[in-house]
Amino acid sequence: MNKKVLGGFYMALAASIWGGMYVVSKLILTVLQPLLLVWLRYVVALIVLALWMVITRQSWRIHRKDMPAILAIGMIGYTLSIGAQFYGTKLSTAQMGAMITSATPAFMVVFGRIFLGERVTLRRAVSAVLATIGVLMVVGIGGFNRSYQLGGFILVIAALTWALMSVFVKRVPHSYSQVAVTMYAILTATLAITPFVYAPLMRLSPGVFFHPVIFGGVLYLGVVSTAGAFFLWNKGLQWLDAGTGGLYFFFQPLIGTWLGWLILGERVGFLFWIGAFFILLGVSLVIKE
Repeated sequence: MNKKVLGGFYMALAASIWGGMYVVSKLILTVLQPLLLVWLRYVVALIVLALWMVITRQSWRIHRKDMPAILAIGMIGYTLSIGAQFYGTKLSTAQMGAMITSATPAFMVVFGRIFLGERVTLRRAVSAVLATIGVLMVVGIGGFNRSYQLGGFILVIAALTWALMSVFVKRVPHSYSQVAVTMYAILTATLAITPFVYAPLMRLSPGVFFHPVIFGGVLYLGVVSTAGAFFLWNKGLQWLDAGTGGLYFFFQPLIGTWLGWLILGERVGFLFWIGAFFILLGVSLVIKE
C-alpha cells in the first residue's frame, strides 16, 4: 500500500480514537483530577509500550543529537497539550473539547511553514482562516454559558501546542522505532507531571480504581488512546508533511460530537454548529487539495 495512503489511514484512526477519548475522560473527570488522570494514562501506556519493545525486540537507542526533539514532543505535546485538553474538557463538554481541538490541522499548516518550510497554498491559507473563525465562534458564542468559555480557551491552547508538537515529530529521523520515540516522549511527560500528582494520588481511596467505569476508562485511555493512538499519529506523520497529515484530525470532532450526544446527552446551540461547519469546511478544502 502507498505510504501516504497508509499514513493517512493511521492518522485518521488515531483521531477517531481521540474523539472517543473526550467522552471517556469526561466521565472519569467527575472523580479524578485532570492531571492525575493524565499521569495514570501515561503510566499504563509506558507499561504497554515497554512490553511491546521487549516482545518485538526493537532498538531502544536514540542518538543524543535527536533527544531534544523527543523531549520537546514530551513536554509540549504530551504534557502541556494533553494537560490542557483534560482541564479544558473538565470545564466544558466532550463535544466542545473535540470540536475546538479539531482546529489543530490549520495550526499545523502555519507551523509547518514557519519551522519546516512547507509550502502554503491558497487552499491552506483559506483553511486556516475558516478554522480560526470556527474556533472563535465555538469558544465565544457557540451556545455555551460563560462557565464553559474558560474551558474553551484552554482547549485552544491544547490545539496550538499539539500542532507545534507535530513539527518536532517531523524532526525525528525515520530510522528510529516509532514505538521507542513514543515511549521516550511519554516517559518525559510522566516524569514532568509526577511531582504534581503525588499529593492527590495519596488522598485518593484505593477502592476508586476498582470501579468498572474508572478502571475501564483508565485502561482505555492508557492502552488505546495513548500507547496505540500516539504511535499511529507519529507513524503516519512520518510519511506525510505536517500541513497535510494534520487534516485527518477532522475525524476527532465527528466521533467526539456524536458520542457526546449519544452517551452523555449533551446539547449544543445553533451557533456551535455554524462554528463546527467553518472548522470542517476549512479542513475539507485542504483534504481536497
